[in-house]
Amino acid sequence: MMKTEYEKMLAGEVYRADDADLIEMLNAVKDLCWEYNRIRPTDLSARSAMLQRILGKCDADTFVNQPFYCDYGKHIRVGKRFFANFGLTVLDEALVTIGDDCFIGPNVSIYTACHSTDPDERNTRMEWARPVTIGDSCWLGGGVTILPGVTIGNGVTIGAGSVVVSDIPDRSVAVGNPARVVKSL
Repeated sequence: MMKTEYEKMLAGEVYRADDADLIEMLNAVKDLCWEYNRIRPTDLSARSAMLQRILGKCDADTFVNQPFYCDYGKHIRVGKRFFANFGLTVLDEALVTIGDDCFIGPNVSIYTACHSTDPDERNTRMEWARPVTIGDSCWLGGGVTILPGVTIGNGVTIGAGSVVVSDIPDRSVAVGNPARVVKSL
């Protein structure tokens, strides 16, 4: 049986990003994010309810400052006591898993979508995705970018403005572009 483009995407295979079913799913979540970003900031119960509609896993203690943007939402799983500051963007074509007690600074981006560096291939709208995993008790400083396929261990701090292109081990501090471990705890 032939796989749908959605099934290929979730399996990490090359898929057509301009597939009509994918576009429909993306647009539905864009509408939900638009609604979330327009909820009065002090209406915490409405915000929590909307996050539970958007995200694949979260709890009542999940707190995401507006604005928040994502592609599918349902591929994002956050642990207990998750906090994200203003401007979190998650391109969740693959699973994004974030552990308990994580803090996300302002304007952080987490990407799972991958594109060819060859412009002719890229223009075909074929792409693939790699999951991102962030452990428990992590802090991502403001302006951090996490690239596809990265795993960040438990107890990690990523310094503001860093670009994480490879795995970061447990209990370490990483900074820079590309992010490098500068301290082990």
